[in-house]
Amino acid sequence: MKYILFSDIHCDSVACAQLVERSEYVDFAIGAGDFALLRKGLQETIGMLAGIRIPTILVPGNHESYAELVEACEGIDNFHVLHGSETELDGTLFCGIGGGIPVTPFGAWTVDFSEDHAQRLLSRPGRNFVFITHSPPFGCLDTLCDGQHVGSTAIRSFVEEARPSFVVCGHIHECASQQDEIEGIPVINAGPAGIEFEYPGGRPL
Repeated sequence: MKYILFSDIHCDSVACAQLVERSEYVDFAIGAGDFALLRKGLQETIGMLAGIRIPTILVPGNHESYAELVEACEGIDNFHVLHGSETELDGTLFCGIGGGIPVTPFGAWTVDFSEDHAQRLLSRPGRNFVFITHSPPFGCLDTLCDGQHVGSTAIRSFVEEARPSFVVCGHIHECASQQDEIEGIPVINAGPAGIEFEYPGGRPL
């Protein structure tokens, strides 16, 4: 299967147009959150992304809530929004969780969750699946420009225990468009430019 992976668009119309065009050549699109900017512009951004016609799986970031994203995607039948939930499309199982994990220092507008809350939302599917999370696992694609690791320990534990086929994340702009791994599991911080990725194969196209 071929995927277009993206995150942290933040209302960028040029990025949306390029993602729509590139989606014509892949099987699935995955968006790992932060489509809005400071809780604004979500409906317009999703409207631009609605040109993607293939099955598309989205999780909210910390710039929009799950309820806001569900409302923005209403009527777009090929868009599927996950948060502590899963969906199966064309024989592939997708699990997702959104929001900033752990809680960020950004103030009242941001949509964040504690590590304990995230842990309660995560459940092991018991079969192969693709995992989409806005926040990266701790120690993997989560490094700020000052060298501080700000990823989620709950997400890290979940990846190590449940062993998804691969992980798509975003949130940390400094690591956008980068790939790493946890115990052989590919982890991709997608970024607004988008990454075309093939699995099985586990490599960017």
